[in-house]
Amino acid sequence: MAEILVTENIVGKAMDQLRSQFDVLFEPTAWKNADQLQLLIGEVQAVIVRNQTEVTAELITAATNLKIIGRAGAGLDNVDVAAATEAGVVVTYAPCENSLSVAELTIGLMLSLARNIPAAVADTRQAGWNRGQFTGSELAGKTLGIVGIGRIGTLVAQRAQAFGMTLVAHDDYVDPTAPHLQTLDVQLTSLEQLLSQADFVVCHVPLSDETRDLFNRQRFGQMKPGAMFINTSRGEVVNETALVEALQNKQLAGAALDVRSSEPPAPSRLEQMENVILTPHIAAFTSEAQERVVAAVCQDVAAVLQGQQAVNGFNFPQPAQQG
Repeated sequence: MAEILVTENIVGKAMDQLRSQFDVLFEPTAWKNADQLQLLIGEVQAVIVRNQTEVTAELITAATNLKIIGRAGAGLDNVDVAAATEAGVVVTYAPCENSLSVAELTIGLMLSLARNIPAAVADTRQAGWNRGQFTGSELAGKTLGIVGIGRIGTLVAQRAQAFGMTLVAHDDYVDPTAPHLQTLDVQLTSLEQLLSQADFVVCHVPLSDETRDLFNRQRFGQMKPGAMFINTSRGEVVNETALVEALQNKQLAGAALDVRSSEPPAPSRLEQMENVILTPHIAAFTSEAQERVVAAVCQDVAAVLQGQQAVNGFNFPQPAQQG
């Protein structure tokens, strides 16, 4: 009987080590079939997922021996943490292991928008040499608005400072005296003020009831005309219909999205816009970040199954007594 179920294509040295220690059932496409998941999870003691597996209350109930759920990533919006906690199951994740990679992609997307890089590449590949058509803008001297100044937002801010950008940030939960803010020349302000000032707006917030559709028609209307918007957090924080409208009426000059409200997304107007950059949720997908993420989760799963504590337990470090 398998001890660990892996429901997505999660691989690496740490996973190989885990498979040498435990009986691991590797089913990388199991996330696609809820009924199959119900059958597979049976009596396993651990399940490891990424972001495509919906770990529901029903699935947790079906796992009669479950001790730990490992989410190979920073967010937990696909895991019913409340149901896991009620069942005494540890929920562990990798809260900061991919932060640097996400921050670097954010900067890359900002540069790509500012310099029209994707459109220039596409035109040149078609034998064009239209230099004047792709006149861009510098980042130096521009204002960057950072919505969510946690780990990733801070890393973005540090890198943007090196470009000579002015930094403004909004975060409802950050302590203005927090040590990480003291090293940054960043002004904390209201979301409305940030949107009205920023030439570029980047989003680094978790998905919650408060942030769902945070960027809607009203918010895009508050943005500085000609600003550019970048989202590498969660797709559901953006109302894509409102974003299309803001791009069509020239309120925004461009946008870059690494995440979508539905993944994979259905074709939309966004795919047809030359001033929009779309990538398939790759912010955390560097070899370095993935190695760190998988290692963190596998180490916690192994620790809990061996009667030890999880380092990154979100609810508690060891399984709680059930019943």
